[in-house]
Amino acid sequence: MDGTQQALVAGPPGAIARLRRRGWRRGLRGSEYNWAIAFTVPYAAIFLAFVVYPVCFGLWMGHSPALYRDLFNDGTYLRTVVNTLLYVGIGVNVKMFFAFLLSGFFMRRKWWVRALFLIYILPWAMPALPTAVSFHWLLNGQWGLFNNLLYFLFGIDGPIWLNSRGTALASNIVAYIWKFMPFWTVIFLAGRMAIPRELYEAADVDGATGYRRFRYVTVPLLANLYLICTLLSTVFTVGDFTTVYFVSGGGPAMSTDVLATLGIREAFIVARPNLGVAVVMTALPVLIPLVIYLMRKLRTTEVQL
Repeated sequence: MDGTQQALVAGPPGAIARLRRRGWRRGLRGSEYNWAIAFTVPYAAIFLAFVVYPVCFGLWMGHSPALYRDLFNDGTYLRTVVNTLLYVGIGVNVKMFFAFLLSGFFMRRKWWVRALFLIYILPWAMPALPTAVSFHWLLNGQWGLFNNLLYFLFGIDGPIWLNSRGTALASNIVAYIWKFMPFWTVIFLAGRMAIPRELYEAADVDGATGYRRFRYVTVPLLANLYLICTLLSTVFTVGDFTTVYFVSGGGPAMSTDVLATLGIREAFIVARPNLGVAVVMTALPVLIPLVIYLMRKLRTTEVQL
């Protein structure tokens, strides 16, 4: 035993218990401890009521194996899984790639670039609902702006974009990229601005200009940021409901539904909430490893510039 433990053993009988309570309270005493409890309890209650309880209730609703047997035997569900993979895989990667490239373009210090940047971020700055509805009407086969421009400029009738699975799914992906790419461009732009100018100056001295400077300076420094943003965007996009629902509506004939829209449809339109929860829960085997890896990456990797 060290000196402290010997003193506790030799001291009053309640000394060890008091020391344990002090360690549990992290050194807080009197009013400090009371204020800590007063501020912690409301947040804990909100967390239990709006996070823990809904998650546990959802797991309970979707626990029956019969629900998943019905899903896997349904061709609509299997097609929805394919749509989700295409929507997330293409949408996230194309969005991140172009956001990364455009962040370099918007680094230019010219007035017209700054003015263009303000216009560029408007789709992201607008609420998601009017943005998706606007894109839906742009693609309208009879009154949409795209088809009217095709007829005015070339004298041809444009396709009915949302009446075919291929063009409707592509429209969902394009609308998603158009809406969310500005946000990630801003993130990458902030990352580029944090890179010390001395590194670029040293690269210029070594003869690394243009593409070589981008490859050997910018890319290595922003690689961790790019990976983390891609993982976050993937988690967000799997649960994206607004874009698909208000652009194509899941049509034609539910052929462009993703897991989020199919789950809402089953829960609220078909009135089978258990099946709707089961649809969403089938994404957990993908989402949980992504979240765990993301948390480990954030904890073990320093995103330094």
